[in-house]
Amino acid sequence: MRALVVILLSAAAVAASTGQKLGAGVALADATSIKALYETPEQFIGKTIRIDGVVTAVCEEMGCWMAIGADAKAEQVVRLKVGHEGGIVFPLSARGKSASAEGVFEKIAATDEESQRAAGEQAATGAAAAFGKTYQVKALGAVIK
Repeated sequence: MRALVVILLSAAAVAASTGQKLGAGVALADATSIKALYETPEQFIGKTIRIDGVVTAVCEEMGCWMAIGADAKAEQVVRLKVGHEGGIVFPLSARGKSASAEGVFEKIAATDEESQRAAGEQAATGAAAAFGKTYQVKALGAVIK
């Protein structure tokens, strides 16, 4: 019985130190800087990337997107978007917390109404409207710390 308690406490400590895993979590070891995405976005299209930073905004209706910047007051932010089939819901409680996230960097098609709506919501938060209307990360997973 005592051994079981020790194992459960150890597992809880590991979970707490790694953060809240969403979706597939994060597997890539190296992060792409948000600055690099802004400087040369076309070179990242179609690539699976990891970004690290602070959650600056979260979709308040369905948790279908969140924005990450280098810090809480960052002017350069990247939106991570999940589809309804994605199985990930970004919690409102993530706002202001450190996060790592990964997914496929993509250029938003003019016909992608869902992403265009998310871009409009993100712009309403005052975050990087032009970049957010053009590019996003199709999220595969994240870890909120």
